Amino acid sequence: MKEVDYIDHQGKVIEANAHFISVEILNKSACSSCHAQGFCSMGDVKAKIVEVENSGTDFFEVGEIVNVKLKKTLGYKALWLSYLIPLIILMVLLLSLHAIGVSEPIIGLSIIGSISLYYLIIWLLRDRFKREFIFVVEKL
Repeated sequence: MKEVDYIDHQGKVIEANAHFISVEILNKSACSSCHAQGFCSMGDVKAKIVEVENSGTDFFEVGEIVNVKLKKTLGYKALWLSYLIPLIILMVLLLSLHAIGVSEPIIGLSIIGSISLYYLIIWLLRDRFKREFIFVVEKL
């Protein structure tokens, strides 16, 4: 397994049982390490919790620092599903409805409705995506 083929983040185990491991990953902005962060509203730290199926080969303890990995190709797929496809839907609707002379409020409502429908479909398929997007937890 090549390191280049994976996206990895360090995280802390917050819950571990026989079936799942919950890992908290801290996403830090570039300026979060700045000495003036307390005085600036630009610095932010977001915590994400990832649930990973426990393979049972390793034992993880709460508070342990681990490495969470995801295949790069799945990262690109997530990018497409969450950002690029909705952007394409927005642009196609905006340009095509404007070209045929639809009023702006109707265009706006159509775009909101279409993107809402897209994310509803993604939400309905969440179990399929859970099986496809497989994270791996490694001890450090």
